[in-house]
Amino acid sequence: MNETALKYERMREEMVRTQIEVRGITDPKVIFAMQKVPRHFFVSDALMDQAYGDFPLPIGEQQTISQPYIVAEMTQALNLNKEDRVLEIGTGSGYQAAILAEIAFRVYTTERIHSLYVKTRNLFDRLHYHNIVTKYSDGTLGWESESPFDAIIVTAGAPDIPKVLVSQLAMGGRLIIPVGNQYTQDLIRLYRDERGIHKTNLGGCRFVKLVGEHGWKEE
Repeated sequence: MNETALKYERMREEMVRTQIEVRGITDPKVIFAMQKVPRHFFVSDALMDQAYGDFPLPIGEQQTISQPYIVAEMTQALNLNKEDRVLEIGTGSGYQAAILAEIAFRVYTTERIHSLYVKTRNLFDRLHYHNIVTKYSDGTLGWESESPFDAIIVTAGAPDIPKVLVSQLAMGGRLIIPVGNQYTQDLIRLYRDERGIHKTNLGGCRFVKLVGEHGWKEE
């Protein structure tokens, strides 16, 4: 391992120790993934040295890579195992999908901004994430042909929970989605079982808008 790679490995270890574990992330699979995925590859060259900071960063197209802790929190809330098939709405930088791919069997991820879709698809190939399947589409419609999913994660703020996504959850499936107005949301966890849909509010958060047929309308 060269000196640069060692530097970023140390930064990852510090990120996990000072931002992730101290805030209550205990799932060893999530901690392993956060320690392994090279977050600095998912931002521009100019921002690489800030990649492990305790904050989101811009990735272009008015989109962001989420704060490391929120990625870990949402991933832990999905309660994933190695057989799970996961749908991600909003590929963005690709970082969240890579974290999921370290834990789950297969990750299906959709992106509505073509430049980000192309960029992240190339990055997944370069990093050998062969269990990530990408699609250029309106993510608010889900991915019906590949449903049902064991878990669905939405990485943008929605005005409400799209019913079409709930319908694509398998029995025993979990959905994580930020819901609120255009400036602040609550992170909602849904669990589907034979008795119906169960919701838990995991607290406040702030994401870019979920744009699409079942989200916010494009301005």
